[in-house]
This record gives sequence, structure tokens and C-alpha cells, in this order.
Amino acid sequence: MAIGTSLSHVFPLGSRLNQRGRVEVGGCDTIELAREFGTPAYVIAEDDLRARARAYLQAGRDAGHEDFHVVFASKAFPCTAVLTLFAEEGLWCDVASGGELHLATGAGFPPERILMHGNAKSIPELQMALASKVALIVLDNFDEIERLARLVEGGAPRQGVLIRATPDVRGDTHEKISTGQADSKFGFSMADVPKAIERVRAIDGLALQGIHAHIGSQIMELDPFRRIAPALQEIGDGVGGFSVYDLGGGLGVAYTAEEHPPDIEDWVVAVLEAARECGIAQAARLLVEPGRALTANAGVTLYTVQSVKRNVRTWVAVDGGMSDNMRPMLYGARYEAHVADRFPESADAAGLVPCVLAGKHCESGDVIVREALLDDPKAGDVIVTPATGAYGYAMASNYNGVPRPPVIFCKDGDARVVVRRERYEDLTARDVR
Repeated sequence: MAIGTSLSHVFPLGSRLNQRGRVEVGGCDTIELAREFGTPAYVIAEDDLRARARAYLQAGRDAGHEDFHVVFASKAFPCTAVLTLFAEEGLWCDVASGGELHLATGAGFPPERILMHGNAKSIPELQMALASKVALIVLDNFDEIERLARLVEGGAPRQGVLIRATPDVRGDTHEKISTGQADSKFGFSMADVPKAIERVRAIDGLALQGIHAHIGSQIMELDPFRRIAPALQEIGDGVGGFSVYDLGGGLGVAYTAEEHPPDIEDWVVAVLEAARECGIAQAARLLVEPGRALTANAGVTLYTVQSVKRNVRTWVAVDGGMSDNMRPMLYGARYEAHVADRFPESADAAGLVPCVLAGKHCESGDVIVREALLDDPKAGDVIVTPATGAYGYAMASNYNGVPRPPVIFCKDGDARVVVRRERYEDLTARDVR
């Protein structure tokens, strides 16, 4: 990727300390962003998003596969501006609900570049996918096959579908984001895949194009990904092959400076080499589905310190928390945090205060970073938490009646709001009296 950063690799590409000693993202001073737009706020480096999308596509071209496509797993950041940017870059889009499909089409993704996922698609959602003429519906279970069979009866042209298999390939990740094990809520077991293939091929309105697998998220090593293609190749060989193999996503990202996931380019090479070695790459379309690896490190969240309390530990309370970043509370995700105008000069802890960075919500578990190292934190400080560009916005809530933060795109020193901050009036906008 062409853009570097003078800060750690956890921050968005292009981030740096400016002449005033303040963190800049996309050329924008984070202290000034906090003053102009308020906090909490999601701040996104637009060039970072584009650079990562291009890195995936270029890696596929460099590997020599002409029918390789990158499908953005939109659940990571289902924001119209983000989706529009990736549509402009030529990516496909993975949606897992009627709402995500609505967002994707509204953001400019043509239906021939949309995949419909989900383990519990409703009839209205399937009808919506059919009416939108999405490229592929990924079938997850026998009940769904039968629902879709009734909807496409006598229809033309036939709807393209993939079958999702659980290949019993595990990555080293949290159990709540592991999906490829044999006992999973997602997809068909390897024993049931042949029966699913036989049933789908007997339905006139469906065109079975291929097979899909996804083994989980935030996986920090390449070997589990190398094992997906052979598992899918074994299925394909048993039924005469497929024209599409969807190898899923799940590449991990760095949430703290100590973490070093594989590069995007290395991941693409590993996946495509495995596909080539087992023989599925030659005559088939290959799809991959990155989500967090496209967006996580492109974003930071800005908070303002409300209070500093020194008990057994130093508690630093900010104006956000679990309503804007649920991941630490949901599955123990680790983050780092810094005072935006007192960034540490080195990686050691000299002069830094060990703190608990806590949120404002009425839960003892509302802790964003349990072991933050901050430079003399005080009320009014702006705190920057990097690597929040995936699943923060997507999982945001109004817990305690807190309005959700804005999304701010930054590029070349210019900042623009792409999602406004919620107002208190928005909390009652759907009420029926």
C-alpha cells in the first residue's frame, strides 16, 4: 500500500503528529475535529479505505487470476459513504439482511455485484433479494432451500446460488466469531452438503454456481485460510466441479501495537496459491470477503475525558463507551488509547499513567480499555482510540438514551460529516402516540 504513517501501524494510513504535537488523521487535527464536531465521533481516513481496497485488488491481479473478486462484508461498517466508496473502487458487496441490501443498492452497488448471506433469511428478505436480482444467494440450510424453491417456482431467469459449507476448519480466534467448525449455526455440515447440492439442482428456478465457506473473523495466521480451498475442492470434485468458489474472509487486524497480522498482499497470495495448488483456480471465479481488514484501522474514535478518579486504580471516564464500541464488552476485545495532544514519544511506559478507560454507561463492565497508558489524563482531554473502523458503528446503540456518534471522513486536511450525530429528538422519532 502506497501510504505510510509516522504513528504505529494501528492508526490509519497517513496519520502523524503535526507541528503542535497533536494526532492528525487524514490531514485533520483531532483536537480541532473534537471542537468542531463534538465527541464521541468516528473519524475515518478516506485514503486508507481506498488504499486497502486497491491492495486487495492489486494482489489478485499480481497473482495472475483474471476472475478474482473482492466482496466487502458490509456488516463491518454498513455506512452509505463507506459502501459508496467501495462500490466506486470496484468491490462487490456481501449483505446479510434486507437492511444491508437496502443500504448496498442505495450506495450504488449494482445487483450483479451483491451476495445475499444470512443463516435465517426471512421470506420478505428472500423476495427482496430476488426482486433486486442479486448475483448470488448463499444458501444456509434445508428450510431456506425449500422457502426459496417456492418463491422461484416457474421463474426465469434462474437465480444464482451458492451453498455454504462448514468445512471443520478452525482459526485461532474467539469462539463468538468462529464460524468454520463442524458444530456451527452457519451453513451445511460436510455430511449434508451432497444432499443440499442434489436438492438445489432439482429446482428449476435455481442455478447452483458454487460453494462458500467462512471460518471466522480476526484470524492472525495464514495456515487456516490455506485449508479452505482443498476442503471446497473436495466437494466440487465429487459433483463435477463448480464455476464459483467463495473462500470467505476473516483476516485479522492490529488493535494494539503488539499485534502484527499478515499483510493483505500475503493473505491474498496464500489463498490464491492454495486454490491453484488444489486445482480450483484454473476455470473458476474466486471470491473473497474481507470486512474488518478493509475498515478497522482506517478509523479512530474520539472521546472527551469527563472525570479522573484515583482509587485502587486510576479511572478515566469518557463521554462514550459501550454504546459506540460494544466489542470490549461482547468478547473482550483489546484496544489502546492515547491523549490526542500528548502522544507517547516511544513505546515504553516511561511517564505514562496506567489507567482504566471507562465509559459513561450504567454498567460496571462498560470499560473500553482496561490497561490504557495515558500521559497525565485530566478532564477535558481528547482521547483517541485507534482501530475502531469495524463493528463500532455497526453495533452502536442508544443505551442510556445516548445519541449515536457522527461519522466524519477526512482527506487531505478536509473533514466532512457523512453521518450526522443523532439528536435527542431522534430517540422518539419512531414513537407512536
